[in-house]
Amino acid sequence: MDKPNHILRPGKRPGTYKKHVTEHIYEPPAASNSEVARVAAKQQNLPLNCFAAVPRGAEELAAAELAALGIQDAKPGKGGVAFVTDRAGLYRANLWLRTASRVLVQLALFPCSSPAELYAGAYAIAWQELITPDMTLAVDCSLRDSALTHSGFVALKTKDAIVDRIRESCGSRPNVDTAAPDVRINVHLHKNICTISLDSSGDSLDRRGYRLERNEAPLRETLAAAVVALTGWDGTIPLADPMCGSGTIPVEAALVAAQIPPGLQRQFGFQHWLDFDSGLWADICAEAEAGIRRLPVGLVTGYDLDNKALLLAGRNCSKAGLEGQIHFFHAALQEFSPEGDTGVVIINPPYGKRLGEEEDLRELYCQIGDVMKKQCRGWTGYVLTGNLELAKYIGLKASRRYVLFNGAIECRLLKYDLY
Repeated sequence: MDKPNHILRPGKRPGTYKKHVTEHIYEPPAASNSEVARVAAKQQNLPLNCFAAVPRGAEELAAAELAALGIQDAKPGKGGVAFVTDRAGLYRANLWLRTASRVLVQLALFPCSSPAELYAGAYAIAWQELITPDMTLAVDCSLRDSALTHSGFVALKTKDAIVDRIRESCGSRPNVDTAAPDVRINVHLHKNICTISLDSSGDSLDRRGYRLERNEAPLRETLAAAVVALTGWDGTIPLADPMCGSGTIPVEAALVAAQIPPGLQRQFGFQHWLDFDSGLWADICAEAEAGIRRLPVGLVTGYDLDNKALLLAGRNCSKAGLEGQIHFFHAALQEFSPEGDTGVVIINPPYGKRLGEEEDLRELYCQIGDVMKKQCRGWTGYVLTGNLELAKYIGLKASRRYVLFNGAIECRLLKYDLY
């Protein structure tokens, strides 16, 4: 198996240590300070094995996004996309990916069926090259179909190995900060194979920074972006959301049309890493900002009957850098009548998951069908729902169905060609 590439920074080398696990774990050799600097500089362009975690159903979309960034041969899988890139590609992926929730950089992969193997595998990583005693860390864990069955225990055992390795090398250890750590470590244990990665994103990538408040049952930004991408909308025709709520779908659509990176207003985990290249990052952000364009009037619109939701939508729009470029209107669904001969209409109605709600929502779904059929001729309609029984009340035949997951809820994005 190929050796995973660590993200290194010139610094003091520790003494030798006992290697507990298989040879695929990278161990930097002892060297002089000048040689360390030379090796670290060379590592700036070494390929990084990465994994973009993605809402289920959006894996192909994320792979296409990576291809658009110049990252080829991305491999979609269940819940994410594996890809190889360099440091600049890693930075761009975090800045530009609209459908991914986080980007992980693999450090090690090893068999693990006992606490001892877990500790040894984690300890063998040269953590002193990545974390100083003055920094804080947190360990996240996901596991499935493995001998170790308690994610909290796995995270704790991994943390113990990390701080023990740093204490042995540096004389003191870093503290844990689960809320806002300098370095977040991800442990994934599946069928007794352990993958340890650095989380380059920090906060989840759906935290764009523009949504100041969250109304009831908000649509996650990454899912909204996936919906917009699946419609194929590219900003050349109007897009409208008749039940926009706090405006997530219109804002995500407008960010695409305006060529605004979704991560332009936030911080990322890699900015706290010892090897963070601030000059490279500044160049990438400047390049992105130079491509931003202003949207024409009426390209993206949102409608809702809830004044409070519309107020939030306006605030979110302004925070996203789109003030005056998305137009929101106070209107009931029955009053929705888009302007123009063609366009895309996207609706995300309630799913009725609580007891008794489904019966109350039947009329709403009937109204959705009537509005699209009578008032949206020439447009293409899309409805995202987690309730296929309710979807039957739309009364129109879907020309295509896409499977997406809103958290644990399996949803369908239904496409309607409206003549």
